[in-house]
Amino acid sequence: MNIKYNIEQIKESMPKDVTLVAVSKTKPIELLEEAYSAGIRDFAENKVQELMEKFELFHKDVRWHFIGHLQTNKVKYIVDKAFMIHSLDSIKLLKELEKQCNKQQLQVNTLIQINIGKEESKYGFYEEDLDEIFIEVEKCNCVKIKGIMVIIPKGDEESNRYYFKRTKNIYEKIKEQKYQNVTMEILSMGMTHDYKTALEEGANLVRIGEGIFGKRI
Repeated sequence: MNIKYNIEQIKESMPKDVTLVAVSKTKPIELLEEAYSAGIRDFAENKVQELMEKFELFHKDVRWHFIGHLQTNKVKYIVDKAFMIHSLDSIKLLKELEKQCNKQQLQVNTLIQINIGKEESKYGFYEEDLDEIFIEVEKCNCVKIKGIMVIIPKGDEESNRYYFKRTKNIYEKIKEQKYQNVTMEILSMGMTHDYKTALEEGANLVRIGEGIFGKRI
């Protein structure tokens, strides 16, 4: 597995202004070190415990992204460690983030997770329920929304493109609204098998694990 080569190939296939986030969940520090040597500074974890451990062990200039479902009772452990939380998926979580950041006198950058396919197995807001979160976000002092994140239903390229297009439209609509504490800067969509389609449809951040580190063992 040549991690450096994989990263170079991926970077060649995407515009310079796109952020490549290496999904390092379940991967040992040695493999993260190879990615770091190849220039990666954005790493993503989906478990609080694992992010905390790697945060302590790894380079301090790394930006840690949290991409898993975040339970409210774990918020206090990572608000000072995560550069960005991609998975803001409920009003309850928003309120807990605000509470813990207030306590620790921090600001936290988040992305709203949208459940674009209305899948029961996935977390996130339905498109028609987004107004509720913006009402609450405007009351916040510490939580800043920087964009949206989506995990689309599994499908072929045509289906992927359909969901990416829909997500981009939502992103543009939110951008026009000018809500307080909301700036639409990041459109996080696309993973190893569909990131090229996501980029064609406007993604400016992609989350790639297998394409960098190889298949999970």
